[in-house]
Amino acid sequence: MGYPLLFPGRLLINIVSKQITTYIMEFRIEKDTMGQVKVPAHVYWGAQTQRSIENFKIARETNRMPIEIIRAFAILKKAAALTNQEAGVLPHDKCDLICRVCDEILEGKLDDQFPLVVWQTGSGTQSNMNSNEVIAYRAHVLQGGQLTDEKKYVHPNDDVNKSQSSNDTFPTAMHIAAYKILLEVTIPGIEKLRDTLHAKAEAFADVVKIGRTHFMDATPLTLGQEFSGYVAQLNHGLRAVRNTLAHLSELALGGTAVGTYPFVTAPNKFEALAAHDGIVEAHGALKTVAVSLMKIANDIRMLSSGPRSGIGEIFIPDNEPGSSIMPGKVNPTQCEALTMVAAQVMGNDVAINIGGSNGHFELNVFKPVMIYNFLHSARLIGEACVSFNDKCAAGIEPLHDNIARHVNNSLMLVTALNTKIGYYNAAAIAQLAHKNGLTLKEAALQYELQGLDFKHITAEQFDQWVRPEDMVGR
Repeated sequence: MGYPLLFPGRLLINIVSKQITTYIMEFRIEKDTMGQVKVPAHVYWGAQTQRSIENFKIARETNRMPIEIIRAFAILKKAAALTNQEAGVLPHDKCDLICRVCDEILEGKLDDQFPLVVWQTGSGTQSNMNSNEVIAYRAHVLQGGQLTDEKKYVHPNDDVNKSQSSNDTFPTAMHIAAYKILLEVTIPGIEKLRDTLHAKAEAFADVVKIGRTHFMDATPLTLGQEFSGYVAQLNHGLRAVRNTLAHLSELALGGTAVGTYPFVTAPNKFEALAAHDGIVEAHGALKTVAVSLMKIANDIRMLSSGPRSGIGEIFIPDNEPGSSIMPGKVNPTQCEALTMVAAQVMGNDVAINIGGSNGHFELNVFKPVMIYNFLHSARLIGEACVSFNDKCAAGIEPLHDNIARHVNNSLMLVTALNTKIGYYNAAAIAQLAHKNGLTLKEAALQYELQGLDFKHITAEQFDQWVRPEDMVGR
């Protein structure tokens, strides 16, 4: 089923052959409380979905309602049908039909039946009705009926939406989708990168290198210590994300475990409908991870810069040519992709914060944009971490010669002399070396010490006192 179904009566233009052809769309008539609506004859949606298609022609190519929300609706509609059957308010055969269609949705068989965009009513009512209509009309066909039948065996409102409202189903779908994507995509992706960086930190534990603060030389540390900081950042981020799961597990409808997910009914339904602080909180954790990833990717990009005229302390894999004019150039593309992802997540957080702050009285009406941005961020972080891990982090290796040269050239090794000759004498030696192009050792041997019982440092003393490997604070 192609996208032109959404634009009945238009012309199709073949750009290659420059031919213009027309096509004839067959329709059926569906009804809702506002009257009759022409709906493409062979789609499973109905009047309210079609009205939304016609009323919200906004970014249809790029901003469809996320498929994770569609799947979440299938989960909750199936659960509602089973509950309604157990309560004696939905016949067994209708429950069975609804469950069969929900399973088809979960298997991806009906993806093209959910054409609505994010930019619709802020409660998500039209997407709820899109689900209701598709489930009902597909169930009618499974039962032996025709889409053109005026009366359907399963009704979108009276059967599929029984005991529900968009005001509680959409926030329930939001939490189901958010919880699932965090557990299935985001957390595993972060963990994979964290584990690789942890292995690198251990492997590089004895590689002494110069530190840098303010982009200037600082005291030494090991490459392993540097990478251990990245590991700690991601561990804190993972903890922050996991800490939000309890709030996300609260559903605006009655909830029990779905598969391995411990959903519960929210103790306060007014909060669950009027505010979406759980989404705001969870995305705040994702933003924290994005901030960490920005720092990690930028560090690795700069540490690998060169290969001849940069810092060049680590090797990262060469993945593709980097220039259309400079032969042989290779760029840190995985770092660049990860930092762009981080920037996008930070931007998404702004939209979610604005949306979350606009819950007026008993209903928040920024639901679609909040979950759209949330799912975008959650998938971006999870998949970007895997990409960065597999195509960059796993292949990082130290460039020992460059690391040693930078350590030996650094004037900040003079810090080791503080306790031997005092801060001011040590500073004077560093300044002498810098201004005259001397090595630190050459300057230390020349400088006449002030305020001490001895006037000069000997070569033996310098070698004994200035040992980078003893300055790393293991």
